[in-house]
Amino acid sequence: MSEQAQETVGTIGDVEFGAELPAFAPDTGLENVKRFGREVGWGGGRFTDHEVARKEGFPGAIVPGVMSQGYLGAMIHRWAPKSEIVAIDTVFRAPVLVDHPHRIVGVVTDVDEDAGTVEIDISIVNEREETRVFGTATVRLPAD
Repeated sequence: MSEQAQETVGTIGDVEFGAELPAFAPDTGLENVKRFGREVGWGGGRFTDHEVARKEGFPGAIVPGVMSQGYLGAMIHRWAPKSEIVAIDTVFRAPVLVDHPHRIVGVVTDVDEDAGTVEIDISIVNEREETRVFGTATVRLPAD
């Protein structure tokens, strides 16, 4: 892996194999999750109320999976604003907890200049460096 994250890339030629994408900390605060829930029509207590989530067996309110995937996509587009996410496959290993700090991280694992695509391993990790969500994204970038 590279020692420094590539801040942004514009074309497939800018991408380095092994490059780390700039990590970012998503807003997993309760108010943000509630706002997301209102926008998508999900008002379920496990997402918006710590006590309700505990009664359902969670340690607290959880970030909806689709919101977690959105954060992964946002990290990719911050790194490559002109990119198109062709595919994103995720595994939800453990809940992403509301009101807990998390980081979104990624690393380039393949570059196909002929196809104009890159493969990126992506993860959401918590404050204890535990991977909560991981997966792979295929991203298309413009040619040089």
